[in-house]
Amino acid sequence: MTDFTGLDIAVLLLYLLGVTAWGAWLGRHAKGGTGYFLGNRDLPWWAVCLSVVATETSTLTFLSIPGVAYLGTLGFLQLTLGYLAGRIVVSAILLPAYYRGEIATAYTLLEARFGVGARRFTSGIFMGTRLLADSVRLFATAIPLALITGWPYSFSIVVIGVLTLVYTYFGGIRAVVWVDALQMLLYLVGALIAFWILQTLIPGGWGAALEGAAAAGKLQVLDFSPNPAIPYTVWAGLLGGGLLSMASHGTDQLIVQRLLTCRDLSDSRKALVGSGVLVIVQFALFLMVGIGLWAFYEGRAFDVPDAIFATFIIQELPSGVRGLLIAGVFAAAMSSLSSSINSLASASAYDFWAPLADAQGDEFRTFRAGRVFTLVWAMLLMGAAILYIPMSEDATAVEVALTIASLVYGGLLGAFLLALRSRRPGQRHLMMAMGAGIAVVTGIWIFIPHLVGWPWFVPIGTLITFSLGTALAARRAA
Repeated sequence: MTDFTGLDIAVLLLYLLGVTAWGAWLGRHAKGGTGYFLGNRDLPWWAVCLSVVATETSTLTFLSIPGVAYLGTLGFLQLTLGYLAGRIVVSAILLPAYYRGEIATAYTLLEARFGVGARRFTSGIFMGTRLLADSVRLFATAIPLALITGWPYSFSIVVIGVLTLVYTYFGGIRAVVWVDALQMLLYLVGALIAFWILQTLIPGGWGAALEGAAAAGKLQVLDFSPNPAIPYTVWAGLLGGGLLSMASHGTDQLIVQRLLTCRDLSDSRKALVGSGVLVIVQFALFLMVGIGLWAFYEGRAFDVPDAIFATFIIQELPSGVRGLLIAGVFAAAMSSLSSSINSLASASAYDFWAPLADAQGDEFRTFRAGRVFTLVWAMLLMGAAILYIPMSEDATAVEVALTIASLVYGGLLGAFLLALRSRRPGQRHLMMAMGAGIAVVTGIWIFIPHLVGWPWFVPIGTLITFSLGTALAARRAA
């Protein structure tokens, strides 16, 4: 796109090449599986906290959340209340279990309670979910690169994927966490710059923007409607958002892996709860940017919701600043993608390969296998992102990704809650209960999505999995 100047390109290239080289350098001492995947369990909690936030929101926050407010209201913010509550519960009941013994992945806990089959079953569900959800995130990041260069989305996806792969492959989890921390700060600075520039571009500034948004009902935050078809209500936020956060931060290897890199349980708790506070601030900032964009464009229609903020950056911001904000978009994307690749590789190496290859406890062999899996998962994520391109016009990427994750999170959370009980179902019955919870939620999504909003998927799946598992445990005991 002609609006992108030489200065913008220089800023962007300097950032991309610099962060790739720095990330690869950070992992230069990683020689074993524990160092490569867990950072030798000595990373500071505040860096892990920033990494958690960057991993879970990243590009979806930067590009999609402004689009959510642009098309609707501030109601999405209700979910963040549940996000914080869910993290507090996880820090109280699940993190202590993870810090008893040497656990390499979240699913090691299920093996101890139910057997190796349960560990592999849940780890496989994690892999499938991450592949689908994070490929959507990767696609969202290709939008600004395609706008800048005129490249097809598919080629843009490959460029981003390869750059991220380089430092993830060489740097491991230590590079992922430290680069995440830097990248989160960069894209928050980018959002604040956009917020300030909107003040100068909107006639009448933010005062006029908020006045117009209030008259249009776009500043509504709380909705107490009991209708489950409405996705953003107080009840869906507290219950759906809370259980979603418990599942994503208590059972998903993507986040649990980061929490296991902390030095002890206390640091891990600070990182987890602190991330909940930061997420509230971050979502509020990006939703307000969306309100400003709505005022600036006067509600103009866009073909792709996720292109709204990207279009503003490319077309309206001054040279240099534009390059910095696009660097923020790539920072957000690379942090999420690198985390996904590394966590998928760790689950593959520890949950599947090591037991089958009789390599448990062999740090060097696990390290080598982990690098191979890093390459494999990077290729799969890029391929899945390309396949998503034809479906990109139906909804914002953040809602698509959260919906995909919510289909299985209830089953996973129900399984972990059953693992904490003294009376538990057997391994086969556990998988039956999880399968039932996931199947019912998927059926709702396919056949009656207009009756039940996606934030209710996790509560429904958790209830079915836990209730059926409890009933099967009672039957087993009898």
